[in-house]
Amino acid sequence: MGFFSTLFGGRQLSPEEEKQEQEAKKFDLLKYDGVKAMKMGQADYAVRCFTEALKVHDDLEVHDYLSQVLLRQGNLDAAMNELRTLGDAEPENAQIQIRMAQVAYMQEDYATMETVCQQATTLEPENAEPYFLHAQAMKGQQNPVGAIAMLTKAISLKEDYAEAYLLRGQTLLVMGDAASAETDADWLLEHVGDHEDVLLLKARVETAKGQAQEAIRVYDKVIEVNPFQIDAFRERGRLRLNLGDKAGAEQDMQTVLELDPQQLANVSGEYSAEGIEQRVKQAYSAVNPLGL
Repeated sequence: MGFFSTLFGGRQLSPEEEKQEQEAKKFDLLKYDGVKAMKMGQADYAVRCFTEALKVHDDLEVHDYLSQVLLRQGNLDAAMNELRTLGDAEPENAQIQIRMAQVAYMQEDYATMETVCQQATTLEPENAEPYFLHAQAMKGQQNPVGAIAMLTKAISLKEDYAEAYLLRGQTLLVMGDAASAETDADWLLEHVGDHEDVLLLKARVETAKGQAQEAIRVYDKVIEVNPFQIDAFRERGRLRLNLGDKAGAEQDMQTVLELDPQQLANVSGEYSAEGIEQRVKQAYSAVNPLGL
């Protein structure tokens, strides 16, 4: 048999080669099944397939797939471990660092987020995204000045970076710079339009400026865009109360309660017609006009 295999160009495989061939087939099957399961939304099965495939052969593409599925499952620690494996294997790949920063943000691990963002900006200094993520990390670490600097850098690299304008406007408003925040809000209104978050920023800017009636008008637009925007009802209600519109304030607070009954958990007494004015005042006294 071996003679004829050799004569016709074939060759018998050694036991080790046969083992390697079988492992290769097993790996390919597990990887294929994992990808198929991932596309079909069968996350648990996909994780099992990819995990078993990696026991057969350590493959970066499978680590990548596994990180994606784990992220969909909400298993952030395991997803980060897979991304670290990818990062160690490809230290010059900025996209891996960016993905690690995104996961770290969800973990609220701002120190790690800042570190990987610095690595990403070193690798791709003209990429605006890691500067934006770095700003989120700084904001999470209570460093608004640093966040503003990073957001401004991101915008200089990508002039239409709407997310960066929004975060910068929100941060500037918290810092008390309503005028600069308004500039960002107006840019967003011009270029993005009546988006819920943009309108909410504009309404809060008007509130900070002391323009209560204009703020209420913008809050009305927020609610038109999203009738379930609980912050808009809460913040508009406080403005109405301050302007003496008790009925409007009570109506807004009633909507807040319907959307989230826990909103008045810190207010003594049950919400009822009796004594409602005092309870509404008590509830609104804790509302930060900036939505914080």
